[in-house]
Amino acid sequence: MPRAQHVPVARVDLVDHRIQVIRHQRVLLDADLAALYGVETRALVQAVKRNAGRFPPDFMFRLTVAEFGTLRSQFVTSNERGGRRHRPYAFTEHGVAMLSSVLRSRRAIQVNILIMRAFVRLREAVIHHERLAAKIDSLERKYDGQFAVVFEAIRELMKPPGSPLRRRIGFAKSDARDGARGR
Repeated sequence: MPRAQHVPVARVDLVDHRIQVIRHQRVLLDADLAALYGVETRALVQAVKRNAGRFPPDFMFRLTVAEFGTLRSQFVTSNERGGRRHRPYAFTEHGVAMLSSVLRSRRAIQVNILIMRAFVRLREAVIHHERLAAKIDSLERKYDGQFAVVFEAIRELMKPPGSPLRRRIGFAKSDARDGARGR
């Protein structure tokens, strides 16, 4: 009986930074997926093209020229020699899940599990961020009310001395003259 082959796979935290937001969707680019799966990018794209029916637009899309230009400028890739010359494909979470049915290696299965975990971690982080933002908003409303009392007290202290609400403290000039005459 053959021994089980150990297939090295990337850790989830190494997948996290490869997830990008393009067109308001979290995606992984074909080159990043190919590197994770241990295949060439062209081989991954060929497998996807052979199974095009499994990848509707909400599973996978090709970047526009403008998006590709922005992507190239972000990564400072070469326009002449080296670097990427073709617009990449972007795979959503569902597209990555569908890749497991197209790429049938043991490594592909393990990588898909890691990628799904990375997407889940990212989703949990977004939910945590939203909860934190809501809590901050709540605290801000709460403390705005408390600071209103402080500001009102400061306004009372800032009222001019001749105000009818405040009584003058100390001697008046007329009091001093009256005291001098009484001697």
